[in-house]
Amino acid sequence: MGAGAYAQATPAPASLKDVYETAWARQPEAQALAARRDAVQAQQRGAGAWTPEPPALAVAAKSDRFTRNDGARELEAAIAIPLWLPGERRSSGALADSEAAALESRVEAARLRLAATVREAWWNWQRARIDAEMARGQWDNARRIAADVARRAQAGDLARADRHQADGAVAAAEAAVAQAEAATTAALQQLKALTGGAAFTALAAPAPDEPEPASADAPPHPALTELQDRAAVAERAAALAATQSRANPELTLSTTRERGSFDERYGRTVTLGIRIPLGTGPRHDSRVAAARADAMEAQAQLALDRARLQSEGEAAVARVHAARAQLAAAERRAALARETRGFFDKSFRLGETDLPTRLRIENEAFDAERQAARSRIELAAAISTWRQALGLLPQ
Repeated sequence: MGAGAYAQATPAPASLKDVYETAWARQPEAQALAARRDAVQAQQRGAGAWTPEPPALAVAAKSDRFTRNDGARELEAAIAIPLWLPGERRSSGALADSEAAALESRVEAARLRLAATVREAWWNWQRARIDAEMARGQWDNARRIAADVARRAQAGDLARADRHQADGAVAAAEAAVAQAEAATTAALQQLKALTGGAAFTALAAPAPDEPEPASADAPPHPALTELQDRAAVAERAAALAATQSRANPELTLSTTRERGSFDERYGRTVTLGIRIPLGTGPRHDSRVAAARADAMEAQAQLALDRARLQSEGEAAVARVHAARAQLAAAERRAALARETRGFFDKSFRLGETDLPTRLRIENEAFDAERQAARSRIELAAAISTWRQALGLLPQ
């Protein structure tokens, strides 16, 4: 089986941003975002209402029809209006606003977490793609050398063993192509798993790299913003729980229409009352303590993540500098290897160099070219990791 059977015209994503946007559209957070925003807006409207709960209507009728049947009748209609506790409405509004901000920051943090997964899959595919391209190039060169050796062996200039050695190099290159193509397919399948198997447009040119970030490009990190908003929600929840030391009082307005017997006329009365619940005790203390514990936990996690992200950012910068230096060295080596290959290719055609030396020089040149190509990918991946550490989404 020839190497061409392994080299498939694999469709490729147009850009990292395209893959990311497609993957984000499939995420549960993205699909539920509109509904969650509606829920937060409803919570804000509830916090701005005149009463903590809707009023309740009660109707009661009393009669002696089934006992003495003297004509006693009583009909009562009442409406109960819950009342805000002191400071409860203001605390509820503050909590609703914090929940709205926390929802947006939670979504941004989820987007950044997905970006890390997409970036890893994307650059793994780029590495595999470069390896496959280089393997096909090596296979082409091996076939070219093998054809030259076969022609010269036919003419008696080279031994039959040289032809076998050249054919063996072709077979090894063919196996390398098959392995590289398999790795490329596996890496591309990871991208398709993130995007739901979306049909990608094939690349006509190498995928563009992400731009190197500037210090002014770094917004507040979404992971830190999420923790800050979580801490704010917990603090507002603790403040609200502190004000809800008892159930909500109720203002009751009722009217009664009654008579004592058939001979009496109906009379009407109006009653205005208030219902004030007593304290809730341990249940209230439990809610307040739990909310305060959540706030303390979020603040502690915020301090840890801030230190972690700072370290990751510094490490990402160092990785970019190292990758840039490695690329410069790899390109110098590749340039020298190309010149050396040209020298030995000419000398081999003139019969001044034996085949093992020619194949060794070819392998060294291929390794140098592959290292330079991989170094370019590693630099782009390092910049992408730097952007990830700064909280920037793919572009």
